[in-house]
Amino acid sequence: MRCDKGLIHSIESFGTVDGPGVRMVVFFQGCPMRCLYCHNPDTWKIDRGVEMTVQDILSQYERNRAFYEPRGGITATGGEPLMQLGFLTSLFSEAKKHGIHTALDTSGWLYRKEKDADYDELLSYTDYVLLDIKHSDPQGHIDLTGRTQEPVLAFLSKLDERHIPVLVRHVSISGITDSQQELSELGRILAHYNNITGLDVLPYHTMGIRKYHELGIPYHLEDVPAMSKDEAIKNRDIAIEAYHKERSRLSLQYGS
Repeated sequence: MRCDKGLIHSIESFGTVDGPGVRMVVFFQGCPMRCLYCHNPDTWKIDRGVEMTVQDILSQYERNRAFYEPRGGITATGGEPLMQLGFLTSLFSEAKKHGIHTALDTSGWLYRKEKDADYDELLSYTDYVLLDIKHSDPQGHIDLTGRTQEPVLAFLSKLDERHIPVLVRHVSISGITDSQQELSELGRILAHYNNITGLDVLPYHTMGIRKYHELGIPYHLEDVPAMSKDEAIKNRDIAIEAYHKERSRLSLQYGS
């Protein structure tokens, strides 16, 4: 169901890593995940944030439109934008009327088949998706996020059916998501989809710890060191190698 008002945590007017080109990045309030490495725990609770309308956001975009053209647009992130599905759909629908490129940064966890009609409507206005795959192992996913893995891959399948390009993001954490087995399985999983345009393996950082202390929330990775960019690049190489091997195997298996 469409909704013209939503709760927004914050807006970044000049984002360069959240989709193509320069973008206005809209941080939605509320998230069902509890990722151990989350650096925005202040976005978790849905009853916080500032109420904004679709027009509030688009007016802000239009004031800076010259900075975003020709390749940029709006990226909805969070928190988890899918927690406010009606508002997100209204925002993207109006954005497309104004010729604005739309990108969705999401975990995909809230996707449910019984809401297919609602998601079909949203995706008809969605140009690009940045999908977080937290852990390649089902139990590892639960341990890391407190949530199951199945809805994430179901959403990826939905995006594949709709031919929506997807950039996968994966945070590499020492001792949790940096083993050769975990990274290779990530590559093998992605090889089964035809809409993957890239893989970003992001190094774990500790910049969010201060927020946990301020909010009085325990931070469970206190003793885990930050990862260097070089280490993350090496870990990406492992996943990419497994991806290509699996794509080759599938090509031979199905004769394509």
